[in-house]
This record gives sequence, structure tokens and C-alpha cells, in this order.
Amino acid sequence: MTTVAVIGCTHAGTFAATSILQHHPDWTVDVFEKNDTVSFLSCGIALWAGNHVSSTEKMFYTSPEELEKAGASMHMRHDVTDIDVKGKKLDATDLETGKSKQYRFDKLVITTGSSPAAPFIQGLREALKNGQAMLCKDFNDGKRIVERAKKIKSVVVVGAGYIGCELAEQLSTRGIKVTLIDALPHVLDNNYDKIVTDQAETEFKKHDVTLAMNQKVVAFRPETGSDGVEDSGVTVVTELGEYTADLAVMGAGFVPNTSLVSAQLRTFGYGAIIVDKYMRAATPENDILDYVFAAGDCATVHFNPTNSEEYRPLATNAIREAMLIGENIEQPTKAYAGTQGTSAIQLYDLSMSSSGMTLDLANRRHIETDSATIQENYRPEFMLSTTPVTATMVYDRATGRILGAQFAAKHDISMAANLISVAIQAGFTVEQLASTDMLFQPNFDQPVNFVSSLAMAAADKRAKETKVAK
Repeated sequence: MTTVAVIGCTHAGTFAATSILQHHPDWTVDVFEKNDTVSFLSCGIALWAGNHVSSTEKMFYTSPEELEKAGASMHMRHDVTDIDVKGKKLDATDLETGKSKQYRFDKLVITTGSSPAAPFIQGLREALKNGQAMLCKDFNDGKRIVERAKKIKSVVVVGAGYIGCELAEQLSTRGIKVTLIDALPHVLDNNYDKIVTDQAETEFKKHDVTLAMNQKVVAFRPETGSDGVEDSGVTVVTELGEYTADLAVMGAGFVPNTSLVSAQLRTFGYGAIIVDKYMRAATPENDILDYVFAAGDCATVHFNPTNSEEYRPLATNAIREAMLIGENIEQPTKAYAGTQGTSAIQLYDLSMSSSGMTLDLANRRHIETDSATIQENYRPEFMLSTTPVTATMVYDRATGRILGAQFAAKHDISMAANLISVAIQAGFTVEQLASTDMLFQPNFDQPVNFVSSLAMAAADKRAKETKVAK
């Protein structure tokens, strides 16, 4: 009888355990989770804080009981304290009883996820301990933020990526005075180019959100809050200014939870486990271990636009990687197709979506790329209403291969990013996408769909530059 140990059970752990049991229903699958819940959709915390969640119960798509019914042996509220990869054993402590026990395994699946980035900043640890600052990651974090949001009048959000921007937007809709801080020059700077981030920043300013961009946070200190209670609030100090509020929330990204295995496995960057296309981990010397697998926020993904291993913690990546583990856990069978990092965000009535590389990322990596940008209404002007779409595409200068695209509009343009994701994964050039058949119906789009129009603009630009070069 083969015994599998699955460490961690949010998205990757849930799907890995389910996949393994589907392919090997007679195996023993021990799932270890230190919390008392599984499968929490943390992407909904901001919406929850903004009173846009119908039921917190619906923020979980499965339960320990459902996984037990599927055949898993669930060890809830168990903290894995030591893993001996080579010896095929682990130690776990029951957080309810305090008792520790050693477990043996034939196969190991590491789906330990990530933790919110909480860098060493003067006063941050104390602020977190005293409730003047909070993290934003799991169900308990969500509950704390939601409860405080009912009482506070002001908040500082540190980090202007997806998490920070969504929190800033939702809390501002409750009438809370929001300050959004980031060390980068623009909001969502790692996800979109300036032509798109400018629109996001305009929306924040329209809703009285104070933007403190290009400012590195250097300290937190307690402050009297709006309730008049000493030390109930906080001042966040940056290199350029100070911002006082009733609460600070950290939304500065994630770091992989791999401390128990980072010395035993090959890792990348902040400690993400490097996996091959079959989700197998390797020794530090890069010897593949056919009994150790990893997926989700603790592991790398293959980023197709750059053809490289990268750390991109997204739920979609976690799920797709984890589902492969069941198929590959006995022998390598199905390879991971890679990711484009496709994502989207809604800020007030502005929709933004992207897939692949930004031009800024390409420039920072010295990749020979070019881009084309259009702005046009998404459907004909004779309709009673329409609205412009801003779209920009990044492509390889030499080959014309599509490397990324971004869209922004006060209209749902999320599926445009999915179309670009398919094009990148299929290796399309701008010329091929420009000639791809797409529907026309006035309710939905123009005679030339805006994605086609964007590809045509890129193809025309590339043709002119190629002609000039000759």
C-alpha cells in the first residue's frame, strides 16, 4: 500500500489530494493542515471587507469532511514541524492536544503555500502583535479585517499590487479614508504598463484615495486613533512622509513557506521549490526525486513568455499544477503546459486584465521586444452606449511572437486576456492573431474586434519597421 503525505491544504493541497485519490483510490493519502478549514478563497477578502460577499461559507469550495468522503485521511489542526525528505518521514504536532507524532510516507506532496510578506521594518512586528497592523492572507485574517472595517475611519494599505489595490478600493467604498503606499512608481506596477496604471490611479484619486507611490516604508509607530484611545492607531513612516490612520494592512506580496525543506531541495529566489514539468522536486544538486512533488505558492511555475522558471503565486497556477500530481505521482505521464500569469482586477467601474509580459518587464530583462497600443470603442457608435478600450500588446521584435497584452475599460474585458493567453501558449505571432476569425455582432463588438484591431496595429507597426530596416 502506497502512503502519500500532503502538507498543506488550500488550493494546491486540495486539488492534489483529490487528483491522487481519483487516480489511485486504494492509496493512503494523509493530509496535514494546521488550520481548521481548507480551500479558502482568499482572493475574496477585499470583497468581503467591502460587503460584497453573500456568504462566508461560500468562500470555501470543499471541506475536510468532503475530502474524508473522497478517501483522504485528514489531520486538521496539525502543524508539521520537521520533514526528513531522504528518510521519508515527518513530525507533526496536534495543535489541539499538543502531542507530536512521527509519520512515514512513500510519496511526499509539498503544498505549503505562502505567507504574507512582512519584511523587517522598524515597529512592524510590534504593530502586528498589538493589532495596529494586520496581514491579509487566510480566513482568520479576513475575519479580523472585516471586524475592524466596521469601526475604523482611516486605513493605510502597504503594497499596491492586486491585494493592496483591491483592499484600498473596497475599503474606500465604505467611506473609510484610505492611503495606499508602494515603493514602486505606480499602482500595479508589476502587472501593467503605465498606459493602463494611469487609468487605475485616476480612479483611486476620483474616490479620494491618497496615493503614496515611490515611497519605501521605513517604520511603524503607535498613534492615538480616531477613537481617542492612545496607541489604538498607527503612523506609517516612509522615506518621504508620514501617514497616520486607525489601522495599517500589509498587502506587500507573498513569500513561499518552504523553511522545512529548503536545505533539502533545490529552490529559487525567496525559497520557492523548483519543479520540473511533471511537478517533481529535486535535490540541491538537481537530481530529480521521483517521490517528491510540489505545487502552488511554495513552488515555481514555467512562465511561457520568457521560457523560464519563475515564482508567480496565483490560485490558477496552483490548481493546474496540483491536478497534474495525481497523474504523475506513479510515473511521469502528463507535462505541465506552463503559464502566462493571466489575471484581472476590477477597481470601481474600471476593468483591467492582462496576460504574459509587460513592456516594462521585457525592458528590465533586456529582451528585444516592441509594443503597439490602441484605444477604441468596444462596440459601434450607433449603439445607445459604448465605451473605449485601451489595449496594448508586447511582441518579439524579430519573430513577431506575442509575449503579452493588457486591457482596460469600463466594460468587461476579462476574456480578452484569456484569448491572449491561448495565443501565447500556442506560439501565435501578431500576424496570425490579426488574421484569426472572430465574431461581429453590434451588441458585443465592432466589425473588427478590438483584440483583432490591436493585433493588426502590431502587425502593421512590425511590417513598417521591417521595411525600414531593409
